[in-house]
Amino acid sequence: MNWGMITYQVPLEVYPDTYNKQPLMYAALANQKNHMAVYLTGIYMDEELNQEFEASYKKTGKRYDVGKSCVRFRKLDDLPLPLIGESINAMEMDEFVEQTKGISARRVKKS
Repeated sequence: MNWGMITYQVPLEVYPDTYNKQPLMYAALANQKNHMAVYLTGIYMDEELNQEFEASYKKTGKRYDVGKSCVRFRKLDDLPLPLIGESINAMEMDEFVEQTKGISARRVKKS
């Protein structure tokens, strides 16, 4: 549990250099007032994975209700569970950490 959600995260022992000193969140499940949300940080940091996810999701015929890094749903049947599982499995932890490092480096250069 982290940030009030069930989280799958990169342990600080693996990558301690985070901007907020918290483990990197890879995926999470949250319960909000009017909906639930599954956060898929890995696919949202990779434009190609993000586009593939969106196209695959829309092909399922299920309602596509997304935020910046989450998919909102009201009941479990609203989610294409095989696609969610594939998306969580789409990026290895080492690749996720390397992409995060790259994003951090680009932010520093802009400052």
